[in-house]
Amino acid sequence: MLRASDTEILVRALDEDRVIVSADTDFAMLLATRREARPSLVLFRHPMRSPEGQADQILASLDAVEEPLNQGSIVVVEESR
Repeated sequence: MLRASDTEILVRALDEDRVIVSADTDFAMLLATRREARPSLVLFRHPMRSPEGQADQILASLDAVEEPLNQGSIVVVEESR
């Protein structure tokens, strides 16, 4: 999906009940303009970590964000929080 459009990624995530993980704020705008509650989005602001570091950060906070992500939410992850 590296070359897929944001809309294609959004539709696939919706079809497969997945969570989008991205630093691209366009996904939040797409969800808002489509008035969609799903798919959920983990948005990395100012991503400075490697993909492995980002995965570690998500896993470290999974207890706090799992339920909101299951319900359809946008979770913003920053270096300091």
